Amino acid sequence: MANKKITALPALGATPATDDVLPIVDVSGTATTKKVTVANLVAAAPVQSVAGRTGTVTVDAGDLTDGDFGGTAILGFDATLNDQTGTAYTILASDAGKVITCNNGSAVTVTVPASLGAGFTCSVVQKGAGQVTFVASSTTINNRQSHTKIAGQHGVATLISTASDVFVLAGDTAS
Repeated sequence: MANKKITALPALGATPATDDVLPIVDVSGTATTKKVTVANLVAAAPVQSVAGRTGTVTVDAGDLTDGDFGGTAILGFDATLNDQTGTAYTILASDAGKVITCNNGSAVTVTVPASLGAGFTCSVVQKGAGQVTFVASSTTINNRQSHTKIAGQHGVATLISTASDVFVLAGDTAS
């Protein structure tokens, strides 16, 4: 085969075989071109550890494709609860990814303030009998039915910021 630029070569159409050979340039001394097999690359790949709630999970390339983490929870995958028992709560930036539970027999007002950032999301559970109402504070809260409340006890609503200071309220909502 004639010499070609790498950019002129056709793309690989499937997963490479472990005995396929790849050219590399070793620059540790005098730059020289050497060969390496896919098996060599996989064997030399660094193993990453992820701290879990019940221990450490070692993640290798096989885990990324088969989803087997040895029964250990993935850190950050399950939500942290933020239990609230008052009748008013203002969402904080630290509530991102959390589940806020509102447990009160009287009505609860949840204020959605500005500056939480695009992409912010949290869920709110009406744990008690007091209906949860969402109030915008220098923000916009959108809902396809113009709802601003959780429908009732044990209802769940999620707030998602789709742009700076713009939120979608979705879930078990009511007007």
